[in-house]
Formats: sequence, C-alpha cells, structure tokens
Amino acid sequence: MEILRIEHLSKMYGKGETAVKALDDVSFSVNKGEFIAIIGPSGSGKSTLLHLLGGVDRPTSGKVLVENTDIYSLDETQLAIFRRRQIGLIYQFYNLIPVLTVEENMTLPLLLDGHEVDREELSRIVGILNLQSRLNHLPNQLSGGQQQRVSIGRAIISHPAIMLADEPTGNLDSKNSAEIMDLLQMLNKAYQQTLIVITHDERIALQADRILTIEDGRIAKDEVIRP
Repeated sequence: MEILRIEHLSKMYGKGETAVKALDDVSFSVNKGEFIAIIGPSGSGKSTLLHLLGGVDRPTSGKVLVENTDIYSLDETQLAIFRRRQIGLIYQFYNLIPVLTVEENMTLPLLLDGHEVDREELSRIVGILNLQSRLNHLPNQLSGGQQQRVSIGRAIISHPAIMLADEPTGNLDSKNSAEIMDLLQMLNKAYQQTLIVITHDERIALQADRILTIEDGRIAKDEVIRP
C-alpha cells in the first residue's frame, strides 16, 4: 500500500544567474513498511529531498503526498501539526532540548499536541530503547548512542506515518552505529514503520529494501535490494 508519493519535486535556491537547482523534477513512491536508503555525493540534493519530505522546507514546484494528503497544500499551522503527528525526524546531531529530561524530550510531541502521555506505551518504547534507567537524565548526561535512542523515541512516540533519518549514525562509533541501525530495522520490520534513511555508509544502504541514488538533484538510480 502506497504511503508516500513524490510528484515532479524541484527546489531552487537563489534567483537569476546565481540560482542553484538543488532538486530537479524528482518523482517516486514509497509503500508502507518499506526501508529506503538515499545515497549520493555531498551536494547532490539528498538532505534537500529529506527536508522536503519532512515538511521542513517548501519546494519550488511539485507535490509531496503523505497518505494522500498534499502536505504543501496546508498552511504553516496545519503543516506544523501534520509534521508533528505524521513525520518522525531523526538527525545526526540528535537535536534534543538540553534543559529537558529524557522522558520530557521523548514525550514533547504529544504534549505540544495537547495529548496525555500513555504511560504504558511510553514504558514499552523506553524498554525497546533500553533507556529505563535514564528517564530523568539530561541529554548532556548521556552517551551519543543514548542521545540518538532518545531522538528515535521522540520520533516514534506519535506513531508517525514515516520516519526520516538524516545520517543517524554519522556521529557515532561503529558499535553504537550498529546498535542504532539494528533498532531502526527492528522498528521497520516488527512494527511496519516506514523508514527513509540518508547515509554515506554503503553497509547501511545495503540493509535497506531499496536504494535511491541522487546525483545533481535527480534520481540516477532506483534499485530494489529486497523485493
């Protein structure tokens, strides 16, 4: 079942002779539960694409449809709500709020939405992430791997339609990188969580169901690894 559809997506920065086309007429679709890796050289448009998929930036032209909702037909308030509920974002540098505890960082999307925290569900997610003994810690009291686990918890707490990860292991050592990828794959397989990951690591890309290669703002290759 299709969960995401990209139609003729383009993004220009600047105007006139200094204009740069970061993304150039990109189209593809993603099925629910797919794990897709996006690879390509620096400056190829990977991060621009991820930001557009996540509603963080607006395209110059084209559409991003998540569960048949054209997210760029929404106004800024509607888009912010949609992004909070339907898109789980995981960044290389965690983007945790330093004055909030692990539990507060993880549950922030629910609280911003005015929802009560389901303590049983929170406990289940905390157990999956192995953060039971860290709930009252601040981010600066955690290792890099633990901070990334918190950011994953924050991303999945609202059961989003799509999880987007921008170099999620780029700031971690090999042991923590492997643990984070095992965790993301478990969420993808066990919970049918649709996952799109930008990575420079070929080993990570080869764990995906499908690899999109971006070059000069275009899809150069769309390769199915696991049907």
